[in-house]
Amino acid sequence: MNRQNSARLFESAKAILPGGVDSPVRAFGAVGGDPLFIDRGEGDAIFDADGNVYTDYVMSWGPLILGHAHPAVVAAVQAAAARGLSFGAPTGAETLLAEEIRLACPHMQMVRLVNSGTEATMSAIRVARGFTGRDKIVKFEGCYHGHSDGLLVRAGSGCLTGGAPDSLGVPASFAGETLVAPYNDLSAVQALFAAHPADIACVIVEPVAANMGVIPPVPGFLQGLRSLCSEYGALLIFDEVITGFRVAYGGAAQLYGVVPDLAAYGKIVGGGMPLAAYGGRADAMAQVAPLGKVYQAGTLSGNPVATAAGLAALRILREQKDTLYPSLEQKGKKLEEAFRAAGVAVNRVGSLLSPFFTKKPPQTFADVAACDLSAFSVYFRKMLSCGQYVAPSQFEAMFLSAAHTEMHLAGTCASIREGCCAALEYMERRKK
Repeated sequence: MNRQNSARLFESAKAILPGGVDSPVRAFGAVGGDPLFIDRGEGDAIFDADGNVYTDYVMSWGPLILGHAHPAVVAAVQAAAARGLSFGAPTGAETLLAEEIRLACPHMQMVRLVNSGTEATMSAIRVARGFTGRDKIVKFEGCYHGHSDGLLVRAGSGCLTGGAPDSLGVPASFAGETLVAPYNDLSAVQALFAAHPADIACVIVEPVAANMGVIPPVPGFLQGLRSLCSEYGALLIFDEVITGFRVAYGGAAQLYGVVPDLAAYGKIVGGGMPLAAYGGRADAMAQVAPLGKVYQAGTLSGNPVATAAGLAALRILREQKDTLYPSLEQKGKKLEEAFRAAGVAVNRVGSLLSPFFTKKPPQTFADVAACDLSAFSVYFRKMLSCGQYVAPSQFEAMFLSAAHTEMHLAGTCASIREGCCAALEYMERRKK
């Protein structure tokens, strides 16, 4: 495929943007080559600056569960934009969107809209600290909760892709308030609570880890976290920025039957626009200004254009949930079976999945770290040459949408066989 325009655009970008991108994993640093520069998207496809067409399994890293440029969402955005781009004042649509979130997630008794998943998670943690009067938090290796100070400790996503799970610029005193446990290791969390019984404000967790590749919770893990938090008076925070409205209409809380005290949602709740939300127990959220003394604010919070997109998307999900989610499950199963038939380990929860070039599906960050990252790069480049756009990192997920067609899925399954075969042959050559 000719990618000269993408290469030219990347060279221009590198002169003014750090690394030529505005988010690290987009640079293709983990897989080699130059990133694609995208011109437009339609349904389950993206078109790059050279006119090449790809079946898209990045889907803007998860928000586009309805596909690119869904007509109802685009129409809602256009109508809202015609009325004004931003007011810095309340609109009725904010309340309607919060109510849509609560319809799907009843534990979201009170909701605050923000602009990004990073804002949502860091604000939820601030609420937990303000509500409990405690400073320490517990997070898990390989889980990524945005780039705020204190959370870039053994983090996932782009931090792992770049080979550095921590970040410069984070004071040691901040990181010192963050206690880290292995994901899926309940005994390690029990030990942290035993060592700090009155100091832990919250446990924050991706209920399905999706920033070190997809790692489902082992049976009893989330339930055990719920019990520990209740026992020690800490709050349980679900980071559902990725899983919310994706693994089920009510997110991971519905899927696993575990009720968090607070939760953060992003990606899908914005319908493809910059929007996120946090919320939960009314008594905890009553601490947020102007009701309480936990301060959080934002000029563009509840932006009318983003709110319109999110409201349109969530209404469609609610109206179609009885058919849409079973359909996504079947699509995910089809890709999972293709990876297994190709001899590659794979983890999947609904429309969220990741292949791993290792002997068995990983359950922890240490398992993922032991995967053959060079083989993943071979697989990635082969998939791209076959017209399949998958995440350019072992530590990210594949995202399916309602727009993915049976014809394109069949083509992807054939490409998976080619991509995995190339990667496995590469692994065998390296052994010799």
